[in-house]
Amino acid sequence: MRLLLVEDDDHVAAALSAILARHGFTVTHARNGEEALQAVLPTAQGERPSYGVILLDLGLPDQDGYQVCGRIRKLTTTPVIMVTARADVRSRIHGLNLGADDYVVKPYDPGELLARIHAVSRRNAGTEEAGGSGTGTDGTLLRLGSVTIELPTRRVSVEGESVPLTRKEFDLLALLAQRPGVVFRREQIISEVWHTSWEGTGRTLEVHVASLRSKLRMPALIETVRGVGYRLVAPAA
Repeated sequence: MRLLLVEDDDHVAAALSAILARHGFTVTHARNGEEALQAVLPTAQGERPSYGVILLDLGLPDQDGYQVCGRIRKLTTTPVIMVTARADVRSRIHGLNLGADDYVVKPYDPGELLARIHAVSRRNAGTEEAGGSGTGTDGTLLRLGSVTIELPTRRVSVEGESVPLTRKEFDLLALLAQRPGVVFRREQIISEVWHTSWEGTGRTLEVHVASLRSKLRMPALIETVRGVGYRLVAPAA
């Protein structure tokens, strides 16, 4: 498995890379947030590096690790494991709400980290087998029936006809579309799309969902899960 390690401390990265290599991983090392984002972008030839897992340290020198996680999640569905010394519950919840698949607190046992890597990889493989047919092979193009979502250009079309969306409408649709059938909690959507807490923002979310249903002319595309949140129901091709 190829793995992206985002860690600013070269000594820590070298030690961890050696452990991972002994267990069959090929490690690409990014020293800051910008290098991490560049590592998941397509090359000049249009090829996107394929990683099984991204290990993301939150204490980066150039950008906040939470912000980097949110930006990575908009670019790829590759599982992200946050690795950090921040052990408080609020930090863990915030990280998971931003799209992280798991959260490991330093200091950690290498065996536990390896087990978590394999666990998120298995879950991701299961998700792709169940619903991955709607996602472009490079992770930048999402096709859901007659709906096409281009992540890099932020374009959405239905049956080839462009549909203009606001920035938040696109972010909301892209978030739901990257995991069709998965229920996203209202708190999670608000945290990732609006980067704030749930309080006072619930009505805004409802308005944006209604607007998307109307603009895409697909009322059943986004399903309300009463008392929990929303999920995208992939339409037939």
